[in-house]
Amino acid sequence: MMGSGSAEAVERAFSKQSVFYDRDDARNIILRDLRKQVYGHVSRFLNPGSRILELNAGTGIDAMYFARAGHTILATDASQGMITQIERKIAVDNPGQRITCRRISYEHLDQITGTRFNYVFSNFGGLNCIRDLSRVTRNLPPLLHAGACLTWVIMPRVCPWEIMGLFKGNGAKALRRLKKNGTLSHLEGEYFTTYYHTLGTIKSALGPSFRLLAHEGLAAVSPPPHHAELAARHKRLYSFLRSADSLVRHAFPFNRWADHIIVTFRYEP
Repeated sequence: MMGSGSAEAVERAFSKQSVFYDRDDARNIILRDLRKQVYGHVSRFLNPGSRILELNAGTGIDAMYFARAGHTILATDASQGMITQIERKIAVDNPGQRITCRRISYEHLDQITGTRFNYVFSNFGGLNCIRDLSRVTRNLPPLLHAGACLTWVIMPRVCPWEIMGLFKGNGAKALRRLKKNGTLSHLEGEYFTTYYHTLGTIKSALGPSFRLLAHEGLAAVSPPPHHAELAARHKRLYSFLRSADSLVRHAFPFNRWADHIIVTFRYEP
């Protein structure tokens, strides 16, 4: 679990980041490509007109995408800064009045009452801020229709691009994901612990009522988002690596070892 100090540091960090998050996202070619891959994965399981519960919704980039596709979204985030950005977007553009937002930590989903969802979505590692995923999953069953799907994008414990840092003498960063008790992260002047989850720990947290449908690597052999300058400078190399990703990301070990993994489960109580 997150201690109160760590949770507060996470909230402060992402509130600070919220002001320029959309700008940085739009400028990062790798992030744009990875987001398209996530949407392609989700499209295989998301039925028309679904009601989606989004965890760590950030500034609402994904919520807006799903709303424009005809879905209804409750976007939740623990960061007041992120929620403020979503509220501003809703005030300007809320397709079909399909988006609502609430400041709720994914540890406290029991605060949501009176509705059930067809889909649970969490993108780009927000769930890596918690050590014990069961503190999230224990509150999911009362919120879900039977047959609901869940897609999470989570950072696993093995990332080939980071491990290559061993050859550059950067052993601490290369092996940071393997630390048993997580690793100290730094964002916007705030420090908090990041935890990395295997497919096995995700399965265990969800329990037997959730059946694994699919999982794939996200930036398994292509560079992760913090290498956006490399992608911009070496476009042919980046294009080649993204093509290689598309060939191997569904196969072992690359569907478990990557910058992030995309996992989808179906709730079958």
